[in-house]
Amino acid sequence: MSAFSTLPDLSSGLVSRSITAENPTGGVGAGGRAASDLGPGRKGRPCLTLPQGVETTLADIDGAGTITHLWFTVADHTEAVGFVLRDLVVRMYWDGEETPSVEVPLGDFFCCGAGARTLVTSAPIVVAPSGGFNSYFSMPFGSRARITVTNEHPVDVDGFFFQVDYTLDPSGASSPARFHAQWRRENPTTLGVDYTVLDGVSGAGAYIGTFLSVTCLERYWYGEGEVKFYLDGDTEHPTICGTGLEDYAGGAWAFQDRLSSDVEPEVLTFSAPYCGYPQRLVNDTSRQSLYATPMAPVHSMYRWHLPDPVYFQDSIRVTLQQIGQTGPGLFERSDDVASVAYWYQTSGRNEPRVFPARDQRRPR
Repeated sequence: MSAFSTLPDLSSGLVSRSITAENPTGGVGAGGRAASDLGPGRKGRPCLTLPQGVETTLADIDGAGTITHLWFTVADHTEAVGFVLRDLVVRMYWDGEETPSVEVPLGDFFCCGAGARTLVTSAPIVVAPSGGFNSYFSMPFGSRARITVTNEHPVDVDGFFFQVDYTLDPSGASSPARFHAQWRRENPTTLGVDYTVLDGVSGAGAYIGTFLSVTCLERYWYGEGEVKFYLDGDTEHPTICGTGLEDYAGGAWAFQDRLSSDVEPEVLTFSAPYCGYPQRLVNDTSRQSLYATPMAPVHSMYRWHLPDPVYFQDSIRVTLQQIGQTGPGLFERSDDVASVAYWYQTSGRNEPRVFPARDQRRPR
């Protein structure tokens, strides 16, 4: 269930299409027809304005195919009225389903936590200067694909640019795998109770990635909790259990550059193909005007299970312990944790969830 292919299948009969504001249907020969001051076909409609409180359909595709690349960018309205990256909600529907398989705030989907942009250089997600959001997840569909964005910002959002690249298969063939992504947040977490990254999934599939954003509400090291995967009926104890949060994200020893009792270690961010800690917001005065109190430290990281998917046949549940450390001692702690779980599924029905309202998504 690989998300990538290195060699195009030139015998497949696939055709390439792309939907943008310049070609909203992806139709053959239908791109770039709008006129500008320079004349017809000269960059007449490069972007959209997203009306406040309205769900806008970005793509509605009939037939069998695969979305191969998404690119979004939007002007940062943060300094004026709030957190646009948490206020825009992306939803994706496959094959006529009424409940979205993907339902995530735009920023979090692209590994930008707490409504703040950061640079990400990974295999499936790239955030390039200055706020170019790219996804390379393969997203197959059998009869229809629909992608929407809902603007829950206090004002209209202008300057929303997007591109949806996809292939269509004239034979009607499609992989049975359907891409899913789910956002959750607990603010604050409950002492002694593991944070839930994913639950309520019934059927067969493969878990392919996690984005985690921790806003620290307590002092000292926050990442001693273990990530656990409960597979196919696991109850009290999981089949897969890690050793700590920074370990799960591919780092070690609290992301410090050295282990030393003589020199204060420096915490280093990094962004790699399958794991990363790209976002560390500590004493961020550039956004301080948005907070009535000093901004709490934010730490965001990702782990892609693309070379090593976590397969499940009947069910999966993923959790994270909330454990801190000061000196040699461990302690239960409570923080503001948000996450995105990414997975493919071939069968089954999942428990419906009520998506958190805008006030419940607002960063601390």
